[in-house]
Amino acid sequence: MVLDRPGSPLREAELPEPTPGPGQLLVRVQTCGVCRTDLHVFDGELTHPKLPLVLGHQIVGTVVGENRRVGIPWLGWTDGECRFCRSGRENLCDNARFTGYDLDGGYAEYTVVDERFCLALPERYSGLEAAPLLCAGLIGYRSLRLTGDSERLGLYGFGASAHIIAQVARHEGRRVFAFTRPGDEDGQAFARELGAVWAGGSEERPPEELDAAIIFAPVGALVPLALRALAKGGSVVCAGIHMTDIPAFPYELLWEERVLRSVANLTRRDGEEFLALAPQVPVRTVVEAFALEQANDALESMRSGRLRGSAVLAVAGE
Repeated sequence: MVLDRPGSPLREAELPEPTPGPGQLLVRVQTCGVCRTDLHVFDGELTHPKLPLVLGHQIVGTVVGENRRVGIPWLGWTDGECRFCRSGRENLCDNARFTGYDLDGGYAEYTVVDERFCLALPERYSGLEAAPLLCAGLIGYRSLRLTGDSERLGLYGFGASAHIIAQVARHEGRRVFAFTRPGDEDGQAFARELGAVWAGGSEERPPEELDAAIIFAPVGALVPLALRALAKGGSVVCAGIHMTDIPAFPYELLWEERVLRSVANLTRRDGEEFLALAPQVPVRTVVEAFALEQANDALESMRSGRLRGSAVLAVAGE
């Protein structure tokens, strides 16, 4: 399923089977998760994709010629030489290349991947169940780590990432406060099913001050709302790669040592740590499966907010 230009529907196409180069693997795609970042690329909000492009960066597949299942995440290549790579921050690499953006991704039957950036997957998860762990889970995990030891945790936007990280947070003994679109009673009930102690609309004040909040929804107006809900010394982590403009807000919302920060991409270490932790929780991913040729429908379901959990393309018929 090919993106020719932002805003145009993905086109079903027959492409040549990709040829792996040195250090690369040819992977037969089993499943591929549908991520909000895919929607940002589709809509042109991320402005420099390779075109034409095969989207998708939550890929579960098998290495051709080997009996080995691998996961392929957003981070697809780094130079290993810039000051960020040399200081353990490969997520900020000056020359990084990203799967489904700079490199063709998993909305296809085959893809190629740098072998160094494959991740081993827990055996307990099927391809449908594992796909959301590779970005919704990984970015959520990195965001959660940046909240420190916060006990009262707010999650703004209860979709693919939040439904995974709420389970991890509960496993760690945190209390989760879930914020959804105003009036989304189904989403709030879903959050409570997964252990949230409170769930309400994003415009509501929680019954207690929060020690930290993670904003998964790409809505800049949530930043001052989250800051207003924080206790002294609390932090707000913006987890998305794109967000609408943050409106002006009074300094008093940031004062008293509150922190506002973003998360960018992921590291392979994030992947290794989270994929080892997920089966211990155990994380349960809630998915809605779509056929590969239904990729446009999957993206629109995400845009509308109709999904409960994650959308996943079942490429190899799972």
